Amino acid sequence: MTTKAPSTVKPAPGDALERIAYAAVSSIPTVEPHDQDRLGYSVWRFLKERQDSLEQSVHNAGARLLIPEKEALQKIQASLSRNGIDV
Repeated sequence: MTTKAPSTVKPAPGDALERIAYAAVSSIPTVEPHDQDRLGYSVWRFLKERQDSLEQSVHNAGARLLIPEKEALQKIQASLSRNGIDV
């Protein structure tokens, strides 16, 4: 029995919203990597839909942060502003 190699993944362009969102949370320490993924997804949804505030999106992510939520929010806002996104 043989197995095929996994499909290749095409990375998103550098200016794509998903890449910006996940890069914004990459420096946030979390209990598990999946917490960081949930946080990145919530930031991406905020950037795409703008239905809630960034503060509410970060809180609703339910990510188990190893730093205070306010500090994480400041880091995310700083990263987004470096990419030209005002929140």
